[in-house]
Amino acid sequence: MIYLNGRFMPLEEACIPVLDRGFIFGDGVYELIPVYSRRPFRPKEHLSRLQHSLDGIRLANPHSENEWARLIAELIELNPDEDQSLYLHVTRGVAKRDHAFPPDTAPTVFMMSNPLVTSPPELVASGVDVVSAVDNRWLRCDIKAISLLPNVLLRQTSVDAGAAETLLLRDGFLTEGAASNIFVVRDNTLLAPPKTHLMLPGITYDVILELAASARMACEVRRIPEAEVRSAQELWLTSSNKEVLAITHLDGQPVGDGRPGPLFRQMHRLYQDYKNNVMRK
Repeated sequence: MIYLNGRFMPLEEACIPVLDRGFIFGDGVYELIPVYSRRPFRPKEHLSRLQHSLDGIRLANPHSENEWARLIAELIELNPDEDQSLYLHVTRGVAKRDHAFPPDTAPTVFMMSNPLVTSPPELVASGVDVVSAVDNRWLRCDIKAISLLPNVLLRQTSVDAGAAETLLLRDGFLTEGAASNIFVVRDNTLLAPPKTHLMLPGITYDVILELAASARMACEVRRIPEAEVRSAQELWLTSSNKEVLAITHLDGQPVGDGRPGPLFRQMHRLYQDYKNNVMRK
């Protein structure tokens, strides 16, 4: 079951007019919320990020936080999986094609649930290959916009290379991945790029930093030059569905000894403990 503009219905019954500005202009934003044991993961943080994205495109939030919480809970109950991936999508609505904002147009609100598929154990054990590319996206990557064509093209770069992700570099510094956040380990210190308009403020990114602090892992949030990325002891990628994975090869070259490193293994254990003891509690 999905939700569309006030109604829950089967996906096959959902229809959106072709003049919806999300279809015509990509004029909208989205959120992706993992659900563990039918509990949404950090819903307040996800809804806060949704609000930030809506503010960024000057679109009024169609629902209060309590209304969103009610809709999310109902959608979870209407779908069979214990672990789900909830997709929330808000556009500026249906209007005659014109770049300027239309007056008095009701937004389109769409929500759907898919089974949450996380990284299999063999991938956690082996790590993944990643390629790099110049980050040529727009300058408001902190807005979770539905107009994702630059990310799509950059992600396809890794698919074409048989890799798991594309690591992005802008002006000689690490930003993030095409669909993930990236962490660097150097001198046994965890490095994270700072949250700016050039990267999406990941919710899993926050969890990693919180877990690192709780484990008294040395950590720095700062700009990370490309040279430090390429000479790292360890590289990790994080996202809602991948959770945390070790990057073992970058552009065909081994990261460290080409295997998941000790700090990654520690963080992966911390994350799984957190997931089981907090997310599923």
